Amino acid sequence: MRQRAALASGDLKPAKRRRLRMGLGMREELDSFTARVRACRICVENPIGRPLPHEPRPVLRPSPSARILIASQAPGTKVHISGMPFTDASGDRLRNWLGVSSEEFYDTSKFAIVPMGFCFPGQDAKGGDLPPRRECAPAWRAPLMALMARIDLVLTIGIYAQSWHMGVARRPSLTETVMDWRAIWDAPGNPKVLPLPHPSWRNTGWLKRNPWFEMDLLPFLRSEIRYRLG
Repeated sequence: MRQRAALASGDLKPAKRRRLRMGLGMREELDSFTARVRACRICVENPIGRPLPHEPRPVLRPSPSARILIASQAPGTKVHISGMPFTDASGDRLRNWLGVSSEEFYDTSKFAIVPMGFCFPGQDAKGGDLPPRRECAPAWRAPLMALMARIDLVLTIGIYAQSWHMGVARRPSLTETVMDWRAIWDAPGNPKVLPLPHPSWRNTGWLKRNPWFEMDLLPFLRSEIRYRLG
Protein backbone atom coordinates (compact mmCIF):
# COMPACT_ATOMS: atom_id res chain seq x y z
CA MET A 1 0.00 0.00 0.00
CA ARG A 2 2.80 2.44 0.88
CA GLN A 3 4.53 1.67 -2.41
CA ARG A 4 1.37 2.37 -4.40
CA ALA A 5 0.79 5.60 -2.49
CA ALA A 6 4.37 6.67 -3.23
CA LEU A 7 3.86 6.01 -6.94
CA ALA A 8 0.61 7.95 -6.95
CA SER A 9 2.17 10.95 -5.18
CA GLY A 10 4.36 11.91 -8.12
CA ASP A 11 7.21 12.87 -5.76
CA LEU A 12 9.61 10.09 -6.72
CA LYS A 13 12.59 10.37 -9.02
CA PRO A 14 12.16 8.45 -12.30
CA ALA A 15 14.72 5.73 -11.40
CA LYS A 16 13.07 4.99 -8.07
CA ARG A 17 9.64 5.04 -9.71
CA ARG A 18 10.82 2.37 -12.19
CA ARG A 19 12.22 0.21 -9.37
CA LEU A 20 8.96 0.45 -7.43
CA ARG A 21 6.91 -0.49 -10.50
CA MET A 22 9.18 -3.50 -11.14
CA GLY A 23 8.90 -4.58 -7.49
CA LEU A 24 5.12 -4.30 -7.50
CA GLY A 25 4.91 -6.19 -10.78
CA MET A 26 7.10 -9.00 -9.44
CA ARG A 27 5.04 -9.24 -6.25
CA GLU A 28 1.77 -9.41 -8.21
CA GLU A 29 3.19 -12.08 -10.52
CA LEU A 30 4.44 -14.12 -7.55
CA ASP A 31 1.09 -13.75 -5.74
CA SER A 32 -0.74 -14.96 -8.84
CA PHE A 33 1.60 -17.91 -9.30
CA THR A 34 1.39 -18.84 -5.60
CA ALA A 35 -2.41 -18.91 -5.85
CA ARG A 36 -2.05 -21.47 -8.63
CA VAL A 37 0.28 -23.56 -6.46
CA ARG A 38 -2.17 -23.48 -3.55
CA ALA A 39 -4.89 -24.76 -5.85
CA CYS A 40 -2.71 -27.61 -7.15
CA ARG A 41 -4.21 -31.12 -7.28
CA ILE A 42 -1.64 -32.89 -9.47
CA CYS A 43 -0.84 -35.51 -6.82
CA VAL A 44 -4.53 -36.50 -6.68
CA GLU A 45 -5.67 -36.10 -10.28
CA ASN A 46 -2.47 -36.99 -12.17
CA PRO A 47 -0.14 -38.61 -9.61
CA ILE A 48 3.21 -40.29 -10.05
CA GLY A 49 2.52 -43.61 -8.35
CA ARG A 50 -0.14 -43.74 -5.66
CA PRO A 51 -2.22 -40.60 -5.26
CA LEU A 52 -1.98 -38.44 -2.17
CA PRO A 53 -4.00 -40.23 0.54
CA HIS A 54 -5.87 -37.07 1.62
CA GLU A 55 -7.01 -33.72 0.27
CA PRO A 56 -4.09 -31.54 -0.88
CA ARG A 57 -3.16 -28.57 1.30
CA PRO A 58 -0.06 -26.91 -0.16
CA VAL A 59 1.94 -25.03 2.47
CA LEU A 60 4.51 -22.46 1.32
CA ARG A 61 5.52 -18.86 1.98
CA PRO A 62 7.40 -17.48 -1.04
CA SER A 63 8.61 -13.89 -1.12
CA PRO A 64 9.75 -11.41 -3.79
CA SER A 65 11.81 -9.44 -1.26
CA ALA A 66 13.35 -11.94 1.18
CA ARG A 67 17.07 -12.68 0.87
CA ILE A 68 16.91 -16.02 2.70
CA LEU A 69 15.15 -19.13 1.42
CA ILE A 70 14.43 -22.09 3.68
CA ALA A 71 14.28 -25.00 1.25
CA SER A 72 12.73 -27.61 3.48
CA GLN A 73 11.40 -31.11 2.85
CA ALA A 74 7.59 -31.37 3.16
CA PRO A 75 4.93 -30.50 5.75
CA GLY A 76 4.34 -32.89 8.63
CA THR A 77 1.05 -33.69 10.33
CA LYS A 78 0.95 -30.58 12.55
CA VAL A 79 1.81 -28.28 9.65
CA HIS A 80 -0.84 -29.96 7.50
CA ILE A 81 -3.38 -29.04 10.16
CA SER A 82 -2.11 -25.51 10.85
CA GLY A 83 -1.35 -24.51 7.26
CA MET A 84 1.80 -22.73 8.49
CA PRO A 85 5.31 -24.15 8.01
CA PHE A 86 7.32 -25.31 11.01
CA THR A 87 4.57 -24.94 13.62
CA ASP A 88 6.01 -27.91 15.50
CA ALA A 89 9.05 -28.97 17.53
CA SER A 90 11.16 -29.05 14.35
CA GLY A 91 10.35 -25.38 13.86
CA ASP A 92 11.43 -24.55 17.40
CA ARG A 93 14.77 -26.27 16.81
CA LEU A 94 15.24 -24.63 13.41
CA ARG A 95 14.58 -21.14 14.80
CA ASN A 96 17.12 -21.87 17.53
CA TRP A 97 19.65 -22.91 14.90
CA LEU A 98 19.06 -19.68 13.00
CA GLY A 99 19.05 -17.50 16.12
CA VAL A 100 15.76 -15.81 15.17
CA SER A 101 12.43 -15.16 16.84
CA SER A 102 9.11 -16.50 15.55
CA GLU A 103 8.23 -12.96 14.49
CA GLU A 104 11.37 -12.73 12.34
CA PHE A 105 10.95 -16.26 11.01
CA TYR A 106 7.41 -15.67 9.74
CA ASP A 107 8.17 -12.22 8.29
CA THR A 108 8.08 -12.82 4.54
CA SER A 109 10.20 -9.73 3.93
CA LYS A 110 12.98 -11.66 5.71
CA PHE A 111 12.42 -15.36 4.99
CA ALA A 112 10.87 -17.31 2.16
CA ILE A 113 9.85 -20.86 3.11
CA VAL A 114 9.35 -23.15 0.14
CA PRO A 115 9.54 -26.92 0.75
CA MET A 116 10.36 -29.48 -1.91
CA GLY A 117 6.90 -30.99 -1.49
CA PHE A 118 4.07 -28.60 -0.67
CA CYS A 119 1.61 -31.11 0.83
CA PHE A 120 1.93 -33.54 3.73
CA PRO A 121 2.85 -36.76 1.87
CA GLY A 122 1.41 -39.21 4.42
CA GLN A 123 3.21 -41.75 6.58
CA ASP A 124 4.85 -45.12 6.08
CA ALA A 125 4.05 -48.31 8.01
CA LYS A 126 6.39 -47.28 10.84
CA GLY A 127 4.77 -43.88 11.33
CA GLY A 128 7.53 -41.87 9.62
CA ASP A 129 6.71 -39.21 7.04
CA LEU A 130 6.97 -40.31 3.44
CA PRO A 131 9.33 -38.47 1.06
CA PRO A 132 8.11 -35.28 -0.64
CA ARG A 133 5.75 -35.93 -3.52
CA ARG A 134 7.61 -36.26 -6.82
CA GLU A 135 5.11 -34.08 -8.70
CA CYS A 136 5.85 -30.82 -6.85
CA ALA A 137 9.37 -29.79 -7.81
CA PRO A 138 9.12 -30.46 -11.57
CA ALA A 139 5.84 -28.56 -11.80
CA TRP A 140 6.52 -25.53 -9.64
CA ARG A 141 10.01 -25.06 -8.24
CA ALA A 142 11.96 -23.44 -11.09
CA PRO A 143 9.26 -20.79 -11.79
CA LEU A 144 8.99 -19.99 -8.08
CA MET A 145 12.76 -19.54 -7.80
CA ALA A 146 12.73 -17.22 -10.83
CA LEU A 147 10.13 -15.03 -9.09
CA MET A 148 12.22 -14.74 -5.91
CA ALA A 149 15.07 -12.80 -7.43
CA ARG A 150 16.45 -11.33 -4.20
CA ILE A 151 17.31 -14.70 -2.63
CA ASP A 152 21.05 -14.84 -1.97
CA LEU A 153 21.15 -17.56 0.70
CA VAL A 154 19.46 -20.96 0.40
CA LEU A 155 19.31 -23.21 3.45
CA THR A 156 18.88 -26.72 2.05
CA ILE A 157 17.29 -28.93 4.68
CA GLY A 158 17.68 -32.63 3.92
CA ILE A 159 18.76 -34.61 0.89
CA TYR A 160 15.82 -33.70 -1.38
CA ALA A 161 16.47 -29.97 -1.17
CA GLN A 162 20.20 -30.56 -1.44
CA SER A 163 19.79 -32.66 -4.56
CA TRP A 164 17.68 -30.00 -6.31
CA HIS A 165 19.63 -26.91 -5.28
CA MET A 166 23.15 -28.37 -5.29
CA GLY A 167 23.04 -30.97 -8.05
CA VAL A 168 26.38 -32.72 -8.50
CA ALA A 169 27.87 -30.70 -5.62
CA ARG A 170 25.88 -32.83 -3.17
CA ARG A 171 28.02 -35.50 -1.54
CA PRO A 172 27.00 -39.19 -1.37
CA SER A 173 25.38 -38.87 2.07
CA LEU A 174 23.72 -36.11 4.07
CA THR A 175 26.47 -36.28 6.71
CA GLU A 176 29.20 -35.88 4.10
CA THR A 177 27.32 -33.00 2.48
CA VAL A 178 26.78 -31.07 5.71
CA MET A 179 30.32 -31.86 6.89
CA ASP A 180 31.70 -30.29 3.69
CA TRP A 181 29.70 -27.08 4.17
CA ARG A 182 32.75 -24.78 3.98
CA ALA A 183 33.73 -25.98 0.50
CA ILE A 184 30.10 -25.76 -0.60
CA TRP A 185 29.87 -22.22 0.74
CA ASP A 186 33.12 -21.17 -0.96
CA ALA A 187 32.05 -22.50 -4.35
CA PRO A 188 31.38 -19.72 -6.90
CA GLY A 189 27.84 -18.79 -7.76
CA ASN A 190 24.76 -17.09 -6.42
CA PRO A 191 22.77 -17.72 -4.32
CA LYS A 192 25.02 -19.10 -1.61
CA VAL A 193 23.96 -22.49 -0.25
CA LEU A 194 24.31 -24.01 3.22
CA PRO A 195 23.32 -27.65 3.74
CA LEU A 196 21.55 -28.58 6.97
CA PRO A 197 20.10 -31.77 8.45
CA HIS A 198 16.40 -31.83 9.18
CA PRO A 199 15.68 -30.30 12.61
CA SER A 200 13.39 -33.22 13.51
CA TRP A 201 13.69 -34.91 16.91
CA ARG A 202 14.59 -38.03 14.93
CA ASN A 203 17.97 -36.41 14.21
CA THR A 204 18.87 -35.79 17.87
CA GLY A 205 21.23 -38.78 17.74
CA TRP A 206 22.88 -37.38 14.60
CA LEU A 207 23.48 -34.07 16.38
CA LYS A 208 25.13 -35.86 19.31
CA ARG A 209 27.38 -37.85 16.99
CA ASN A 210 28.39 -34.72 15.06
CA PRO A 211 29.19 -32.00 17.62
CA TRP A 212 31.05 -29.98 14.98
CA PHE A 213 27.63 -28.99 13.58
CA GLU A 214 26.72 -26.92 16.63
CA MET A 215 30.29 -25.77 17.32
CA ASP A 216 31.33 -24.74 13.80
CA LEU A 217 28.44 -24.50 11.36
CA LEU A 218 25.76 -22.92 13.56
CA PRO A 219 27.79 -19.85 14.63
CA PHE A 220 28.62 -19.19 10.97
CA LEU A 221 25.01 -19.72 9.96
CA ARG A 222 23.72 -17.31 12.62
CA SER A 223 26.18 -14.63 11.57
CA GLU A 224 25.09 -14.90 7.92
CA ILE A 225 21.42 -14.78 8.92
CA ARG A 226 21.92 -11.74 11.14
CA TYR A 227 23.92 -9.99 8.40
CA ARG A 228 21.00 -10.42 5.96
CA LEU A 229 18.42 -9.33 8.48
CA GLY A 230 20.34 -6.13 9.07
